[in-house]
Amino acid sequence: MIALIAHDKKKAQMVEFVGRHLDYFRTQRLVATGQTGGLLSDSLGLEIERVCHGPEGGDLIIGGRVAEGHVRAIIFFRDPLTAQPHEPDVSALMRVCDVHNIPLATNRATAEGVVMWLKSISR
Repeated sequence: MIALIAHDKKKAQMVEFVGRHLDYFRTQRLVATGQTGGLLSDSLGLEIERVCHGPEGGDLIIGGRVAEGHVRAIIFFRDPLTAQPHEPDVSALMRVCDVHNIPLATNRATAEGVVMWLKSISR
């Protein structure tokens, strides 16, 4: 499973990124936080499991899935210039990825690298 998360100011960038790799993402099990998942589903026609909106616990739910061994990678387009009310949840998600050695891409450049790696291991 691949998790997709984007802060409000990065949602359009997430849609554009996933759209460029649409053939790959169509073949994967996907989970996303509420608004991001809805946007990707509506815009690109992807089948995505949607959990709560990030500030309502969505980041923590995905972190729990990481701890349970269900997530192979996370693409999380963060907005580093806007204070987030749920920053402790974001930090917890990043920590659980480090603990469980799960790739976490937080911008387009690292997301490209993670998708390239995912494609190489799925052959």
